[in-house]
Parts: sequence; C-alpha cells; structure tokens
Amino acid sequence: MLKLVKYIKPYLHFVIAAIILLFITANADLALPDYLSRIVNVGIQRNGIESSLPQAIRTEQLEKMMLLFTPEEQALVNNAYQRLEPTADPELIKQYPALANEPLFILADVDSQTKAELEPVLSRGMIMLFVVQQFNSNQSAGSASQESPENISGLAGSLPFDPAMIPEGMDFFTMLSMAPPAQVEAMISRITEQFEATPTTMTDQIAANAIKEEYEAIGMNLAKIQTNYILRVGGIMILLSLLAGFLRIIVGLLAARTSSGAARDIRKDVFSKVESFSSQEFNNFSTASLITRATNDVTQVEMVFGMTIRLAFFAPIVAIGGIVRAIDKSPSMWWNIALAVSLMFTFIGITFAITTPKFKIVQKLIDRLNLVTRENLSGMMVIRAFNKQSFEEARFDKANRDLANLGLFINRVMVSMMPLIGLVMNGLGILIIWIGAHQIAQSTLQVGDMMAFLQYSMQIMWAFMMLSMMFMFLPRAAVSGDRIAEVLETENKILDPQEPKTFAESFSGKIEFKDVTF
Repeated sequence: MLKLVKYIKPYLHFVIAAIILLFITANADLALPDYLSRIVNVGIQRNGIESSLPQAIRTEQLEKMMLLFTPEEQALVNNAYQRLEPTADPELIKQYPALANEPLFILADVDSQTKAELEPVLSRGMIMLFVVQQFNSNQSAGSASQESPENISGLAGSLPFDPAMIPEGMDFFTMLSMAPPAQVEAMISRITEQFEATPTTMTDQIAANAIKEEYEAIGMNLAKIQTNYILRVGGIMILLSLLAGFLRIIVGLLAARTSSGAARDIRKDVFSKVESFSSQEFNNFSTASLITRATNDVTQVEMVFGMTIRLAFFAPIVAIGGIVRAIDKSPSMWWNIALAVSLMFTFIGITFAITTPKFKIVQKLIDRLNLVTRENLSGMMVIRAFNKQSFEEARFDKANRDLANLGLFINRVMVSMMPLIGLVMNGLGILIIWIGAHQIAQSTLQVGDMMAFLQYSMQIMWAFMMLSMMFMFLPRAAVSGDRIAEVLETENKILDPQEPKTFAESFSGKIEFKDVTF
C-alpha cells in the first residue's frame, strides 16, 4: 500500500488545502457545544448577564460595597465607574430609567486586564450586598423569618459571612462603618479568602442574581438583555454550522479529485504494464487476476485514499480537541470518556481480529469469480457443443455463493458492532447526566457545562469510531495495494533491445513451414 503513496504527490496541494480546511471545520464543530453552554449558563440561568461587572449601579449600593473593599480596590472601582447625575436625556433614560430621579454609576470603557481585576472585587461586593439584603427582607417579613426560602438560606450558608449574626434592627453596613479600621481590614481579608475557596460556578450564579436585582431596581429591560444575548450567541452557532457544512463540501471535492486522480494514474500504469507482458507473465498472474487488480483492487485503494483525506486528519483533531475542551468543562468526569473509549476499542479490536484475515480471501474469491465468468464467455461455443451449460451454471453459482457468503459474514460481524457502540455511547450519556446532576446539586458544575461535556463526549466517541472504521477498511486496501504493486514491479522477460540492429539493404522476407508434425 505504501508503494502507491507516490501517486498522491501530484495532488499534494489538494491534500494540504484539505488538511487546513479540516482543521478549521474541526474547530468550528468543537466550538458549538461551548456556545450552547453559554446560552444555558448565561442566556437562560443568568438572564443574559455575561460578566460579574454591572453596567450600571445605584450610588447608595456602590457606597455600601465600598465598605467591603481595600483602599486599592476602592481606587480601582472609582477609576472604572463614572458618575452620571439625573438627566432628561431620552436615550439615557430609555436605557437607565432610574437616571431620571437619582444618580447612577456607569461602567466606563475599560480594557480586558482591568475587567479581569475588577470582576472578583465587584462579584464579592455584589454577592455580600445581595445576601445581606435578602436576609434582612426575610427578617422584616415577621413569621417568614422562621421559614426563609431555601435559595436564600442556601446562599447565606454557602457564603463566608452569616447574616444571622447581625443584631435585629441593625444594618450590617452601618455596623461595618462604625467598626475600627483594623477589625474591618481583618473582616475584609477573611471574606476575600473564603470567597476564593468558594466554587466559581456558585459565585458567578449568585453575582448574576445580585446584578439582576440591581438592574430591576434601575428599571433596565432584562428581557431585552436576555433575548439579545441568546440571539447573538445563537447567530454565531448558525454561522459556524454553515461554515463547517460549506468546508465539508470543499474537503469532499478535494478528496474526490485526489483519490480519483490517483486511481486514474494507477489504472493507466497497470494497463501499460499489462500491455507489455509476454505469455510468461500472463501465466504467473492469469488474466482473471489481472482484471481484478486493474478494477476492484484499484477501487479499494481509491476508497481508502478518499477516506484517509477526509477522516485520518479530521478525526484526531476532533478527538484531541474534544478531550481538552471536555476536561476543561469538568475535570472530575474524565474517566467517563476513558471508560467508554476503552469499551469501544475492545469491541472494535474483536471485530478487527475476526474480519482482517477474511479480506485477503475476498480478493482471491473475486479472482475466482472473474476467472469462471471469463471462461464461460470465451468458451461459450465449446460449452454448447459439449452440452455443459448446467455444469458451468453450477460452477459459476459456487464461485458466486462463496464470495457472497464471505461478504455476508464480514458485513454481519461489522454490523453487529454498531449496536454495541450505540449502547456504549448511550450508556456514557446516562452516566454523564447522572454524575453531572449530583455535581450540579453541589454547585460544582453548571447545567450548560454538563450539556457541553456530554456533546464533547459524543464528538470524541464519533471521532474514535470513524478512525477505527477507517482502519478496518485499511487491511483490505493494503492487500489490494500489494497486489497492484506486484503487477507494477514485475520485470518483463522479453524486452526490446536497447540498440536494435538494422539491415544494410532492403530485402523481402519469407516464412517456411517445414518439418512440423503432431
């Protein structure tokens, strides 16, 4: 098979172009689960609130949060937010309705590094503000304070500060403003350390709820924010899907041109080589075998060339990229993928061991069928003369049935593998959902991340399955490639002389038929 790789060289530019396009296609496919995760985590669960930095915040709320910040953090926040006084500007009031009656702080256009520094600071402040206010509102509800909602008590229990320790009738922020600076600094340090130990998924969700309540107080249109986010991310997913589909068409075209071009060149060389054979070479191969090698064997090589271009480069990119992205979503569930891939390779290995030896027999049976067919066609008159039609029909039927039965056996073995792989993939999906549900309940995993991990797992399984299927077709193509190379590498026994001699003068030849007997 490797001896025929040289026929790909004239089409090497097609192969390189296909690999580049496959890399882009694989990355587009791998990006889709991540965008789906964003739609679920941010668009649905967080109402389209992407960042822990509120775009707008009321003055009184920011002043309260400032009590929880160090002097350096206070300076960072003051530089990032601009104070807007009440105004009658219809555009600003449409975006921030509360601005008609009270001043607001609006997030300025800051760079990504500043945002990265601000997010943990504002997230901590918004969460503390949100939980204390929610707890105070439950306490002021009288009897409701005895049965606070599970989400509020859960939030309070997961945070580094217990609002229940505040004396009734006193505000936490008022108490904090009256505390000595050393005590305030120690409290801020303790809160910061415990927040850093809290799972990011939990703090992000609570911060989003806090920002949502702040936006509602300001009068901002949360439904519009959510819809715009989902439409924007969904639009990106549609564009990526269209791009991947278009690139697959281009790759299919390049693979077809490469494989069919290489097959054409192989057939041409095989035909030219056979044309130069003498009777001795024909006796070594037989005409039926040469017909098979020039047709069916070349077709097998052509098919594997096309599959190699489309799958041999694409599947590893998807598998490796999917593993990296899946582990990034949930590092603790990597063993699910490893278990499923191991089971799949076990099934494929058993199938491979059973079918590989049969592929060599298939080509010999095709030779046999071609031989019987050719003898029937070339000796038709002799068969009729000796009344051997029934004998030749039985002979052809045996050659045909032998090939059919072996083909059915191979296909039954390969088809039986598909339900097993389907069982492994569905079992993997159930296992991921079951484990992911427990992690979601413990606030260590988000719903969107679990869905993305599930999709990445399916992509990884598909990639390994396609790669394995290609390797199952490879042995038959390897046998065919060796048979073709055997023809091309055969040295002719009868050759034209390198320097043919010429007659000195014209002459007339004659043929003698003498001393010939039976």
